[in-house]
Amino acid sequence: MPLVNMKQMLNHAHANGYAVGAFDVVSLDFVTGVMAAAEQTASPLILSLAESHFQHYDFELLIAAVETAAKRAAVPVAIHLDHGESLESAIDSIRLGCNGVMVDASHTSFKENVETTAQVVSMAHACGIPVEGELGYVPGVEGEDAEQHPGEMSHTSVNEARQFVDLTGVDFLAVSIGTVHGRMKGEPNLDFERLQQINGALAIPLVLHGGTGLSAEQYKRLIENGIAKINYYTALADVAGACVGKNAEQHRLGYTGLMQGVSDGILEEAARCMSLWGSAGRASEVLAECDPWLPVEHLIIYNTSIDDEKQINHMMEEGRRVLGAIPGVRRVFTGDAVQESAGYRYTWLVKFCHPAVIDSYREHVDHVAFADGFFRPIAGDRISIDYQAVESDQSSVATESRAKLSA
Repeated sequence: MPLVNMKQMLNHAHANGYAVGAFDVVSLDFVTGVMAAAEQTASPLILSLAESHFQHYDFELLIAAVETAAKRAAVPVAIHLDHGESLESAIDSIRLGCNGVMVDASHTSFKENVETTAQVVSMAHACGIPVEGELGYVPGVEGEDAEQHPGEMSHTSVNEARQFVDLTGVDFLAVSIGTVHGRMKGEPNLDFERLQQINGALAIPLVLHGGTGLSAEQYKRLIENGIAKINYYTALADVAGACVGKNAEQHRLGYTGLMQGVSDGILEEAARCMSLWGSAGRASEVLAECDPWLPVEHLIIYNTSIDDEKQINHMMEEGRRVLGAIPGVRRVFTGDAVQESAGYRYTWLVKFCHPAVIDSYREHVDHVAFADGFFRPIAGDRISIDYQAVESDQSSVATESRAKLSA
């Protein structure tokens, strides 16, 4: 399962002088294309889902596909929430499968940005999840994603960057040094000296937003000065749009006709970037350096001191509602024994996204209130164990099945 710890992935990139692409995906064609590019180039990869794009797809459905793609990959993959707008969206994205989150409060005052980001960091770190913050402001100029980022550019200052990282505890920092969201107009004026000073002051992986349209030499200098993650979307969207337009000109009508070749075009552009940014060929190094991202199953088997099925069912229903909302909890299952002779009649199975959640869940005020008020008074006879969960690898089975069907 090459879903890996994102902080370790980016620390490796920062220490070894390359950058990992965080490609925003908006459909299965994007997922397929960037995954194939990573496999083809043997590159680590961040599959990124931007909250600003949620109007275009069902987040819960697409992230399920993203997680499946990551789990069956042969290269190291992380799943990231891009431009998260609130603490609530960060919590929700972790529940659904992200193992890295960005909170973007860069449009607010420095004080408000610190307060919002620190809240997300406190929650996410308790789940073992790294956080990206943004300081300064990267505006949109032209292109599909530009309208999501109105306003004027505000460069990141070295002193504020140092204060921001100290006050929030972010793991990565997105900086504003002259790039824009969307397409560049004219020649970009990048402040490499400012970036060099920020990198020297912070010594953490830095993030570039608005990378479309930069030259190979500019990317090289950016990476030399601390950029370890490059967010990339506009050029992929342009490639996809051009492909659809070409299909229309050639009268390949109907949805599948218009979409023909889109994922191949995305593959080609993403692979070009991976080679340009130095991540190509690094997959085996990153897999060796990074911990696999494995969930924990919190299992409880128990008997009750009462026979009132209505009260027991109410307790379990309340538990699914309350415990399922605690940060880092992905799913809550309750069940009754199938065999009447079973030593324990009931079970809970709570899936945590990471071992760090064992402690934060136990101490969370909502868990304590539920356990003391509903569960423990009637479930004195119980066994509780936490298991590191490893799922069966179905990718080879699926590949073999597809091969047989096409034979």
